[in-house]
Amino acid sequence: MSFDALSGLLAMGTQPTQPGTQPDPKAQMLQMVAMLAFFFVLLWLTMIRPQQKKAKEQAAMLKNLKPGDKVLTSGGILGIVVSIKDKSVSIRSADTKLEILKSAVAEITERGSSSSES
Repeated sequence: MSFDALSGLLAMGTQPTQPGTQPDPKAQMLQMVAMLAFFFVLLWLTMIRPQQKKAKEQAAMLKNLKPGDKVLTSGGILGIVVSIKDKSVSIRSADTKLEILKSAVAEITERGSSSSES
């Protein structure tokens, strides 16, 4: 049984060359480049593209961050946004005011109600 499987795998390999003939180096190079391109596309689709998409979503979320929003930090702290600076956000959690980096905001759990909405 295992001999049949092995011979089936060997049959899928390259064809044996005739004595006195050389394999075409251009065809082998083209096959190798095509295989590398396939693996690069596969890598891009499975790893790089989803990470870029998540980074864009995070940047859009931080751009729409406003005072009064309830946020969850990557450290697990829940708080309400008090003020926003260029690279940091001040939040109030219980009786404590914290200043954290914008990148530490993991998600906005609830949008704050602002009276300027029309």
